[in-house]
Amino acid sequence: MTRAPRPDDELVFLPLGGSNEIGMNFNLYGFGPPHARKWIVVDLGVTFGDQTTPGVEIILPDPEFIEAHAKDVLGIVLTHAHEDHIGAVAWLWPKLRAPLYATPFTAFLLREKLREKDLLDEAEITEVPLGGKIELGPFELELITLTHSIPEPNGLAIRTPLGIVLHTGDWKIDPDPLLGGVTDQDAIRKLGDEGVLAMVCDSTNVFVDGSAGSEADVRAALLPLIAGLTGKVAVACFASNVARMDSIARAAEANGRRVCLAGRSMHRMSAAAKSVGLMEGLQPFLDDSEAKKFPPEKVLFLCTGSQGEGRAALSRIADGTHPHVSLGAGDACVFSSRIIPGNDIPIRNLQNKLADRGVRLFTERDHPGIHVSGHPCRDELKQMYQWARPRIAVPTHGERRHLLEHCNFARDLQVSQAIAPRNGDMVRLAPGRAGIIDEVQAGRLYVDGGMVTVENGDALRERRHAASNGMLAVSVVLDGNSRIASGPQVRALGLPSEPDYPLDDILDDLADEAEQALDRLKGEDREMDETVEAAMSRAVKKASQRIWGRRPVVETTVLRL
Repeated sequence: MTRAPRPDDELVFLPLGGSNEIGMNFNLYGFGPPHARKWIVVDLGVTFGDQTTPGVEIILPDPEFIEAHAKDVLGIVLTHAHEDHIGAVAWLWPKLRAPLYATPFTAFLLREKLREKDLLDEAEITEVPLGGKIELGPFELELITLTHSIPEPNGLAIRTPLGIVLHTGDWKIDPDPLLGGVTDQDAIRKLGDEGVLAMVCDSTNVFVDGSAGSEADVRAALLPLIAGLTGKVAVACFASNVARMDSIARAAEANGRRVCLAGRSMHRMSAAAKSVGLMEGLQPFLDDSEAKKFPPEKVLFLCTGSQGEGRAALSRIADGTHPHVSLGAGDACVFSSRIIPGNDIPIRNLQNKLADRGVRLFTERDHPGIHVSGHPCRDELKQMYQWARPRIAVPTHGERRHLLEHCNFARDLQVSQAIAPRNGDMVRLAPGRAGIIDEVQAGRLYVDGGMVTVENGDALRERRHAASNGMLAVSVVLDGNSRIASGPQVRALGLPSEPDYPLDDILDDLADEAEQALDRLKGEDREMDETVEAAMSRAVKKASQRIWGRRPVVETTVLRL
């Protein structure tokens, strides 16, 4: 150990993302006196927008707290390459400017992200070998090989003068992961013998009995399924699951089909995998022009878009707008993936579009063997606790119900302490009994139109309001004496009408209300544009409430001659 603990030293854990949500992992570990802590960041990921955040595609954790302590951040350590663990690095690194540490596969993808933001020459990236060690001030980190649904997943043994923390990252126990090593049980047992102060652990599948299953079982299920299909075949999976990509490609080749990648993420992940020696022994993937020359029964399209993402390859195929790939009657589409909560509607819409085209669908619901989770179920969690034997359980990577159930599960396994922090809760792990000692800012930032904005800012609030209530644009032209020269005119967006009360009549009535509001203004009030705009807007909103039972967004413009 770098030094002996001092009387005022503390070891703290601070989740700023990933607690009370599945995704957007952003974890801090601090060591030292409260006034002079040194920090390391473990993972810096994103989550994605949904129907509640129209126009927002990417959501970032808010680094406000640690940005204020950026000079004390010793490094950013990335456990693996999933978007919810590395996706925010290129967006937020300029606020922290700390050295980055990752294994080769993750580093390959990280460089691509930094290159897109013109940060590659500024950010310092250190490639760490599997099983390697990192020394950062009072922290000594050792990478522990685990298995997950992406190459090179790592747990972290974080040694400090006040004890060892095992940060699992995302993991499962897969005896035959197909690509990469198996879970390093000996290393985890050795940590347990050494004495683990706390384990910060994945909670995704804490409600699921048994074990997650093996990628080898998926490969065994895909072979006969693809063998029985005729026509063109498309298979959708998470592009980051390189073992699944490998299995699909080998199942295709075993059945006389060549593989064509459809979707940018597939090409990016394939390149990253090949850069570290994975996916060897496969025939070269076809490009789009080559795939067109093959008979339907001799090609398989490996597609992005298993979650119904609107711009992904499979959605464009379903819409008939993909420039190179089409599916129709006699063809098949296999979804080798699960439905992520919240994506039910877009996936159902996608599958209905494919079915309308005559495409036969195969999903994990009717063929359970074609997908397994990358996260630990209860039997695997139990095994991990038996190996590590932590004194403190700190669940993460889950919604609130997952974290609380994980605490109960850990107590059932005789873990002496279990604590479920929310994002922003600072947990003192040592010395003394674990507990929440502070609460810091832990919000979200939205990437909206390529710009990083505050959570629920004016633009999004107005967009939500307009989406629910519609919009009216009112304009009027006034002469030099503030008398009406033209208008008022009212235009509508997203507002209904009916045959007995057509929209043109409604807009005429609203224009009359706006004119009457203007007539009620006298003297200097008519000469002030802001006063005129406010009066007309109020009148139109009030009339809208009477007509539609809602208050649309009203934008009023006054022009003067």
